Amino acid sequence: MKILKTKQEVKQQLNGYRKAAQTVGLVPTMGALHDGHLNLVKNAKNMTDVVVVSIFVNPTQFNNPEDLEKYPRRVTGDLALLEKEEVDYVFLPEVEEMYPRPSALTFDFGDLERTLEGAFRPGHFNGVGVVVSKLFHIICPDKAFFGQKDLQQVAIIRRMVDDLSFDVEMVVVPTSREPDGLAMSSRNGRLTSADRKRALILFESLVLARKELLAGKPWFEVQDKISHKFNLEQGVELEYFELVRTKSLELVSEIDISQQNESQEYSICTAANVGDVRLIDNLPI
Repeated sequence: MKILKTKQEVKQQLNGYRKAAQTVGLVPTMGALHDGHLNLVKNAKNMTDVVVVSIFVNPTQFNNPEDLEKYPRRVTGDLALLEKEEVDYVFLPEVEEMYPRPSALTFDFGDLERTLEGAFRPGHFNGVGVVVSKLFHIICPDKAFFGQKDLQQVAIIRRMVDDLSFDVEMVVVPTSREPDGLAMSSRNGRLTSADRKRALILFESLVLARKELLAGKPWFEVQDKISHKFNLEQGVELEYFELVRTKSLELVSEIDISQQNESQEYSICTAANVGDVRLIDNLPI
């Protein structure tokens, strides 16, 4: 496994593979790796010839400076995990390498960035769009691998890829979960033992809501039931619990299973503060 720090090093190392018509897979991360990330790596290894994992805590996607400061950084441990997975390259740039000057470019993803996460994290998806486009230009992957847990991020990047004609295939991998259902996240390590138990309300509520919807219950009745469930849980503050179309993130108030043209057309999305840790999750229907 080789560690690359600069754009020039990436170009020098990867050009030979492209000339040999070998495919390059990219797994973009912000580090603090867990089994969910490693699952993305395994998919990349199965589907491409050369795997590059990027580790970069992108400052432009944090609307809260305190959140950026608290974001876990475990580079030594991350590199050990990636070496065990026999990753070919790790792109580990400094902020100055990715942003030699402040970025003046801004993305506007329309309604897609103003709902759900966008409503609570203004500017977040502009930062995501800028850094992912930089990574695509630097690494030029044939396939890029993302987790379904970040459903809105996936939708944002898919729109960027389509609108700007990036020559990259997005591979979306189902959410990796702990045995009790909690979605794997780098933020989970910040939960106290008590909050770790409280955090299960996210997945439990998603499963309950899906069951109720598929049983024919009206969405607003289901939503009220879930809101009441959160209100009874001390130390947990619900930000949103919404039913959406999976690809467009359009908020909807009902589903018609009999008219679905494709599987998993709808998803339920949620975000909540558990103690002082903000967690997100979603479940396809």
